[in-house]
Amino acid sequence: MPLKNSVRTEKIVNAAAQLFARQGYHGTSTREIARLAEVSENTLFRHFDRKEDIFWSALRSNLTALRPRWEVLSEIKSGETPEVFLPKILEFLAETVNYKPEVIRLIAVAFVELQSKAEVLCHDLFSPLFSEISQHLAMSVERGEVVEVDPTLLASSLMAMVLIHPQLARLVDISKSTSLTSRETINAYSKFWLDVLSPKLAVSSAGVVSAAGEASG
Repeated sequence: MPLKNSVRTEKIVNAAAQLFARQGYHGTSTREIARLAEVSENTLFRHFDRKEDIFWSALRSNLTALRPRWEVLSEIKSGETPEVFLPKILEFLAETVNYKPEVIRLIAVAFVELQSKAEVLCHDLFSPLFSEISQHLAMSVERGEVVEVDPTLLASSLMAMVLIHPQLARLVDISKSTSLTSRETINAYSKFWLDVLSPKLAVSSAGVVSAAGEASG
């Protein structure tokens, strides 16, 4: 593709990503995309056959741009304890969300409005990231450093906290402004999970339940 066309395609994709993330798939017209990209609608359709093709190109472009940042997970050593690797994973997830905040909205739009096709694309792009996090957690479970839990469920929970908690916190209390980039937030997330996953906490809780059962007997 000639350089001129490549640059024009990039402008269309960037404009589409902004609009789809803000207005949704059905709420965005190709005319709006063309206007924001500063091209005619006819030119837009010389680069893309359908509006849906533009959406998938916008989502794929944003997801692919995140991949170089995911390589930081390979720097986490297999022998690191939860106290060391959990903050690294949480900080990495937070920085990823901040780097491309529109990605989360585009993924939500894809699953709500385009459904099954979104599952295939997101699985291909997110599976390596999810597997890497799950692997570190699985090794920690095997070594007895944390309570015995399903590593995939735990990985899902870690990712969900970083993606959803800040927005939910603002909905519950609009006066609070949770910054994903703040060291205090990462420390709070880390402390929460270490408290939940600590074997000592599990033993203590089991003792309380056992004592309560004997008392009732």
